[in-house]
Amino acid sequence: MTDLIRDRREFRAVDAACAVAEAAAHTAGIDIRLLDSVSELEAVRRLYERIWRTGENNPPVTADLLRAMSKVGGYVSGAFDEGELVGACFGFFSPPAREALYSHIAGVSARMQGRNVGFALKLHQRAWAMTRGVGEICWTYDPLIRRNAYFNIAKLAADPDEYLPNFYGPMDDDINRSDDTDRIMVRWRLESPDAEAACEGRPRPADAKAARARGAAVALSVSAEGGPVAGRADARTVLVGVPADVETLRQSDPDRAAQWRRAVRDVLGELLAQGARVRGFDRAGWYIVDRQETK
Repeated sequence: MTDLIRDRREFRAVDAACAVAEAAAHTAGIDIRLLDSVSELEAVRRLYERIWRTGENNPPVTADLLRAMSKVGGYVSGAFDEGELVGACFGFFSPPAREALYSHIAGVSARMQGRNVGFALKLHQRAWAMTRGVGEICWTYDPLIRRNAYFNIAKLAADPDEYLPNFYGPMDDDINRSDDTDRIMVRWRLESPDAEAACEGRPRPADAKAARARGAAVALSVSAEGGPVAGRADARTVLVGVPADVETLRQSDPDRAAQWRRAVRDVLGELLAQGARVRGFDRAGWYIVDRQETK
């Protein structure tokens, strides 16, 4: 009886995941489907080249690798706007005991920004994973990019788990430029209440101003000139700020961008290494971090 109840709950969860994924694609005005043909996978390669501005000699992924992933059961999907590929996402499985999927790259054409195509792609990936008994999807993102932090932590309700200094090493593209490739690993627990609410259009709330009024310390803030200003990180709750647009800063003032990289690594990286938990991300540019209680 217990197994039957659990099976029914799982079926309901999967059905709900598929329903919200279909609704998100409909709202975005796109079609999302799994990809496996060589021509479609070549289109993914070309799309990624345009997004990351890498050029043909250094693509983020090759079509033959995507073909192999698709063949062995990995996740490779594309979002189409009136037949044109405008977004793509792919991932591969973690060790079997983890029952997790690692989502390596997701990208959306610049002309589709603001239509929630990325959100629809992630919900499609979530539904696909849940139909296969997967309970968690992991991926990395640059902690300095505000919109990505908000998307991952608030809009999807994924949980930052680990700070990874210079994770990919040097990357020759116009997005990362000469900056170190520090990343945060997030874990998206697909059936958590926060994730379910986020997928239904209720992002995880975060209010840095209210947290500060309750005694949160500002460990890192933005100066009037746009640089990092170190504060204190000894309170129960800590706020860690990031610049408004680090991608533009890398072009206009690479030294200042590098200062931000080091500052966020020293502050946020150390907090996560100590076991602190990122509770949320305020769209105004603040990580809200809860430290572990000391005994």
